[in-house]
Amino acid sequence: MRASATRKARALVLLLAGAVAAASAPSIAPPASAAASAPLSLPLKQGSLRFAVIGDSGTGTGAQNELARLLAEWRADFPFELVVMMGDNIYGRDDPRDYRQKFEEPYSTLLGAGVKFYAALGNHDDPKQRFYKNFNMGGERYYTFKAPHAGVRFFALDSNYMDKPQLEWLEKELQASGADWKVCFFHHPLYSSGKKHGPSEELRTALEPVLVKHGVDLVLQGHEHFYERIEPQNGIHYFISGAAGQLRRSNIAGSGITARGFDQDLHFMLVEISGDELYFQTVSRGGKTVDSGSFKRPPEPRKNG
Repeated sequence: MRASATRKARALVLLLAGAVAAASAPSIAPPASAAASAPLSLPLKQGSLRFAVIGDSGTGTGAQNELARLLAEWRADFPFELVVMMGDNIYGRDDPRDYRQKFEEPYSTLLGAGVKFYAALGNHDDPKQRFYKNFNMGGERYYTFKAPHAGVRFFALDSNYMDKPQLEWLEKELQASGADWKVCFFHHPLYSSGKKHGPSEELRTALEPVLVKHGVDLVLQGHEHFYERIEPQNGIHYFISGAAGQLRRSNIAGSGITARGFDQDLHFMLVEISGDELYFQTVSRGGKTVDSGSFKRPPEPRKNG
């Protein structure tokens, strides 16, 4: 396919431009391998929902831009309609120039193609980001939206301030959603094997009972600057995707909850939902598939306790 050829050409460019990439992103070395990108493993089923996941992206570095270009290239083979962002969307200052440098320019190809981005707030984000049009937050710290098709509803939460009004709102929205798939995304992970941060246990105590009670199927999180797929906890599938602009190399500790981890380079996730099945593929900045798989949602909502 044309996109596959584009990715192969890009790999040759990496061989010649490694020094330039290192100079533009001094804190993150170029990919260890410039081998051609791995093939798409997602099934591309008719009528499926396709989306991408990025987290902790807003650095404006050469490494972020390189991963963003790769994500746009993969869209030619996997035409996703939306991108969900796990927070830390704009590091440091966030004046108009920063929005351009750290978001609009890296993702200009996707924005120009009409792909919608939906953001959650991270601990490095100014809450006023909720008014930025391209983050599609509608001026709210937490919000929900229905996917274009496939019976999926997303719930974006503000894990910086998980107060009683937010929990009450979430319970009400989950109960009323009627969606086959309920997907929550937010910044701080309920489960993590990270050496730097680890799990947010206080947040888990407050939030997880609501997620279990109302049959949430998938939870996407950031904050940790690596990728981790957690073994299902209380019937929920948890992923950490927090390295679309920042990397904390070799930070995943040995843990019994890790199904798969990757902490050697930046990455993004691609997700497809069709009927009762979800498929995922996680791709590194070097174009390699670092994880992939699928799972089915339970036929009935789970009950708490």
